[in-house]
Amino acid sequence: MAEAVGGPERRANNFGSLRLLFAVLVILAHAPELVDGDRSRELLTQVFGTLSLGEVAVDGFFLVSGYLITASYCAKRSFGDFVLRRVRRIYPAFVVASLLCIAVVAPLSGGDLAAASPLQTLLRLSLLLMPVVPGAFAELPYPLLNGAMWTIPCEFGCYLLLGLVGTARALRRRGRYLALMAGLGALLALRWLYLPIAHPGDALGSLSEMIRLTFVFACGGAFRLFADRIAYTPRGAAAAALLLLPLMFSRPLAEPAFAILGGYLIFWFAFAVRPNALSRATAQVDPSYGLYLYAWPLQNLLIARIPGISPWTVAGLALAAAIPLGILSWYLIERPMLGDRPGSRGANRLGAGGAVPAAPALGR
Repeated sequence: MAEAVGGPERRANNFGSLRLLFAVLVILAHAPELVDGDRSRELLTQVFGTLSLGEVAVDGFFLVSGYLITASYCAKRSFGDFVLRRVRRIYPAFVVASLLCIAVVAPLSGGDLAAASPLQTLLRLSLLLMPVVPGAFAELPYPLLNGAMWTIPCEFGCYLLLGLVGTARALRRRGRYLALMAGLGALLALRWLYLPIAHPGDALGSLSEMIRLTFVFACGGAFRLFADRIAYTPRGAAAAALLLLPLMFSRPLAEPAFAILGGYLIFWFAFAVRPNALSRATAQVDPSYGLYLYAWPLQNLLIARIPGISPWTVAGLALAAAIPLGILSWYLIERPMLGDRPGSRGANRLGAGGAVPAAPALGR
């Protein structure tokens, strides 16, 4: 991570490998659910009966994003500079992917472009909402042009909330941040008791998912703010894994356990394990955001055009097609918007890969 922020993120790390891993896990989680309309064949759900591979991947993205975006905020020149960097990281690739979904994917999936409202489309783009064209994928279990995009406004909302928290000086006074974490933990418990764990396209479902992901993002920020108190060791990683495993079988505890213990494992791998070749490569070329943005429509197109296709064939073909699109998105859109200069990437890059979150009720 090249951005000039304090702490271990300045050294070589494995965040690039983690981003790509999370993106691939989202694709693997979505494939059987997009085919079947349920999670009966989703791999991790079959093991634990709680979180899916996609939910684990999205939580991982939000943990990493929380860590790096908190570091970026602490190194900001001004609040406006912080927001501008986040806008440049999130909006351009999102807008291009949305317009391609409308112009190319919608006609191929039975969508009626004449029925799409230009004003509504513009409003949805400005609010980072997934594109909508009536009739698109109408015969499939999940008739969404790009359902994976639902997490993008959640991510950007976390950025704005972080700015408010920073303005209140809670990032400089760790006691205040712990109080914030306690409050979010209480909201997470209330969510479990009273809110539907449902499709984020509806009002209560969206609120429920925003609470969940905000808690995870804040946990990532806590790992950054308390970096001087945390030692990443093999023994610590083994202990975290042993504690996490049984908790993953508990529906109310799996989420907070993964945010805390899984977060330790993620940052241990990022900082304490020697950077691998993939991480070194993605320090220069990061296709993870584009991979996330383009995989869903490719998967749904395959399912619509090839009846009876295997979920694993869907996952493999979509991955093979989305990786080149992710690379093109990086070179043609993301890198130019970030600025191809030393110190222009790093924590910025995680804004969406953070942003690389998942899909409505689908293996998030």
